Amino acid sequence: MFVHELQQTRSAGLIRRADRARPAREAVRARRAARREARRGAAPVESHTSRFRRHRFARAA
Repeated sequence: MFVHELQQTRSAGLIRRADRARPAREAVRARRAARREARRGAAPVESHTSRFRRHRFARAA
C-alpha cells in the first residue's frame, strides 16, 4: 500500500510539473510560428556567410 501511495504522489507531482511547463512550450511554439509566417512573407534570405561549412583540406594528425 505504501508503494502505491508513493506512486500516486510522484504521479501528481509530474502532472503539476507538466502543467507549469506547458505555457512555456506554447509560447515557444507561438514565437516559432510567428517567425515562420514573417519569413514566408519576406524575400528569401541569403546566407550570412560565404564560407563553406567544411574545411577544404582534412586536418593533419
